[in-house]
Amino acid sequence: MDDIAALIMDDHAAFRRGFARLDDARGETELRAVWDPLSLHLDIHAEAEESILYPYLVRHGDPSAEEETDDAIGDHNKIRDAIAESRRHVPGTDGWWAAVWSARRENSEHLAEEEDGALADFRRNASRELRAELGARWLTFYGEHPGGRDLTFQDKDPRAYVREHR
Repeated sequence: MDDIAALIMDDHAAFRRGFARLDDARGETELRAVWDPLSLHLDIHAEAEESILYPYLVRHGDPSAEEETDDAIGDHNKIRDAIAESRRHVPGTDGWWAAVWSARRENSEHLAEEEDGALADFRRNASRELRAELGARWLTFYGEHPGGRDLTFQDKDPRAYVREHR
């Protein structure tokens, strides 16, 4: 079975490629063709992390896990908010680009923090069995929510999230 850390890193690579594709896209149709699936994937990924990875880290992670989780949930909120803002504009307009660049900037910072912090700590400390178990749950999550079905993509209060999952 796949390792959850590898699955998360695969998503991260897909996000980087998607944002790079936006650099080459021209016109509303091309921009929408790249952004719509990329923004949906970003939203689903955040929900998956918040359902599978971060609850585990809050309960079983090292002493910095609560702070890293609080920060990650806040990052997810900023990305979700930028995605929601982008949907209020026609692709290619100044307002749309401002929202997309906000999502890109927040996402890039989040990926770096997560890869160098929470995921690195998790890989060092979690057994292969646990990583595979959570990987199976990750794949199941994506399978149960094709196209984001039944997910709300709502902001979460980071502190309340940490308290709820302790």
